[in-house]
Amino acid sequence: MLYDICHLTMMTYASPVRLARFNLRLRPAAWPGQVLDRFSLTIDPVPWSVQDEAGPFLVNRSRLTIRRPLSRLRIESRFRVEVSEPSLIAAMYVGETAGNAFDRAMGGPTVAHVRERAARNRDLTAMGPASYLYPSPMAPSSTAIAAWSAQFFPTQQGALAAGRALMRAIYEEFTYDGTATTTRTLPEEAFQARHGVCQDFAHVMIVAARAHGIPAAYVSGYLRTIPPPGQPRLVGADATHAWANLWCGEELGWVGFDPTNDMLVRSDHIFTAMGRDYADVAPLDGVFHGGAGQTMAVSVDVAPVEV
Repeated sequence: MLYDICHLTMMTYASPVRLARFNLRLRPAAWPGQVLDRFSLTIDPVPWSVQDEAGPFLVNRSRLTIRRPLSRLRIESRFRVEVSEPSLIAAMYVGETAGNAFDRAMGGPTVAHVRERAARNRDLTAMGPASYLYPSPMAPSSTAIAAWSAQFFPTQQGALAAGRALMRAIYEEFTYDGTATTTRTLPEEAFQARHGVCQDFAHVMIVAARAHGIPAAYVSGYLRTIPPPGQPRLVGADATHAWANLWCGEELGWVGFDPTNDMLVRSDHIFTAMGRDYADVAPLDGVFHGGAGQTMAVSVDVAPVEV
């Protein structure tokens, strides 16, 4: 699939602020099966400086400094990307029967095997499992989530099947509610309320997997806005989306699970960045001098390109 993506952010301040610094994580990082064709970033007013760099984990970061007073800030990123179906599911549609058949046919690594391999792994790169095995600032450990999720991680269960069962439980037991949480909500709170959005569901899945020795990462990205003919519209379109990547051993590597839509990540998902939790990959954060209140409006469009 070939997509054109436009991500527009408008920041408005109640009174002019000075010396603003922002971190943008909008340019997609390199990811298997995804090819970035072009990327542009437009900022108004023009910043005093822009520093592009590779951030921690699998992140491209632009660091902005704006020195003159501003009352509004407009940030627009545009890019074209080609996304291939992940090799794991390229030959088999992801449905309940098909997924179970895949687990039986392929005999993927068990939870015990992945846990043991992750504990011994010494790969400290952004793609290695070691950095995603332990609690992180926005995905701290939770005894409640660990106890609830133990049922999905028997030692001889296939790691892929365990991830799918956990994903299904979050999808069935939690209610998507855009008013229930904020970007600062921790997973324990969303878990107790059983309400939240894609960020919360990804965090709960990550905390649960890590509690049982499975490396889990937070992924920020997008969903196609218009579904294929005859297919339902996925929850989370028209905004940035989030899902969890679980490391399922060297054989399968990183596998994407979208608990908001109860599906393995496919070519409808566009990858932007991967980190330990939301804070590592937030599309925008920063600080400014001044006491003004601020409002933010975000719009996203993901359009398939006819070829």
